[in-house]
Amino acid sequence: MSEDKLGCNSVWNGDCCVREGDAVCNGKASKGLFLNLMPKKPGLSDFAKDPRKGAESLRPMLEEALRVIPAEQHSTTPLRLGATAGLRLLPGDEAVNLLKEVRTLLGSSGFMFQPEWVNIIDGTQEGSYQWVTTNYLRGSLGRRLDETVGIVDLGGGSVQMAYAISDEDYINAPKAGKDEVASVQQVKLLNMTYNLYVHSYLHYGLLAFRAEVFKHSEGTTCPCVAKDFEGSYMYAGVKHMAAVRDEGSHYMDCRALVVKILNVDHACKHLKCTFGGVWNGGGGDGFKQLFVASFFFDKAVDAGIIRNKKVASAVVAPSEFERAAKKFCSLSLAEIVQRFPKLKEQKRKYICLDLVYQYILLVTGFGIDPNQKVTLVKKILHRGSEVEASWPLGSAIELVSGYQ
Repeated sequence: MSEDKLGCNSVWNGDCCVREGDAVCNGKASKGLFLNLMPKKPGLSDFAKDPRKGAESLRPMLEEALRVIPAEQHSTTPLRLGATAGLRLLPGDEAVNLLKEVRTLLGSSGFMFQPEWVNIIDGTQEGSYQWVTTNYLRGSLGRRLDETVGIVDLGGGSVQMAYAISDEDYINAPKAGKDEVASVQQVKLLNMTYNLYVHSYLHYGLLAFRAEVFKHSEGTTCPCVAKDFEGSYMYAGVKHMAAVRDEGSHYMDCRALVVKILNVDHACKHLKCTFGGVWNGGGGDGFKQLFVASFFFDKAVDAGIIRNKKVASAVVAPSEFERAAKKFCSLSLAEIVQRFPKLKEQKRKYICLDLVYQYILLVTGFGIDPNQKVTLVKKILHRGSEVEASWPLGSAIELVSGYQ
């Protein structure tokens, strides 16, 4: 095929052509192009009270897809939308009503579409897709277990961990109980079968965890918010008030509160757990190299751990989050404004809490040595282009893989 409008000319042969923000695969039977457009803010869940407006917020992306993909390929190009933790946390029928309106919009687009292609993906799928994305872009798929990398993906509502494990750990993995999602799965990619450990922790995303901290601080003061803090924190339609201590935020006290909420001391029925009694997957070669994504990268930029915000990735140790947390937790809001004038108001309010949580999550929660190097990743260089390292690309690869 000649080079298309996206600048790709690869044919699907177990591989895809990708550019920044896009995933394009041309199927064996001319199945059409696959374009993966990243959504903009506000997210779909922000329109819970007005589902029709929520669906309409997707129209600019839909129009971009219609513009970019050749008209003769619209009817053979599958259109898919996967919602994540933001919608999983909505109460009542709010998520159902949102998805109903989205199906109406996408169903009239002219693309190949089935109503079930608009759904809420579970956290395990999200983690699996992120693992596929990261290892695909690195060129690790189809290689040995010890050549793959594990991922930790910190979103707003949930955090996912995924990595490949040995055959022995797969066989001995705890069996899922009733109504539980299995923590291990087998995935076949590029003629290699991987035993993939995935766990998603709902309510432990960065934004959701802030709400948990404020809930635990009701009726008392919160050690994680800076002196001069005023106002409240809104999450999932619920307003949380925060009373500030006279002396402001305090690293050690905030740390103790975060550890308590993380439920690290929960009884562990397995050889080794992360937090909340969750089996950790056993570790091993697939866990030795970690790529840590989403809010970890963003907060590292905010805190100056990553000094050049234009870089695609950075290798750091978790201890750098602790060092930054101690610094910010010792400052009042006025001092943060003075010393970090470019940090936006909504970020500086919670920077102490966010950094404490991220450090504790990595070290106390996931058992990573404070001095072990991990890769904070926003984009990965692939065939000369820096490509967003986010789960939708993995979803697109899975979708294309189904057209054999």
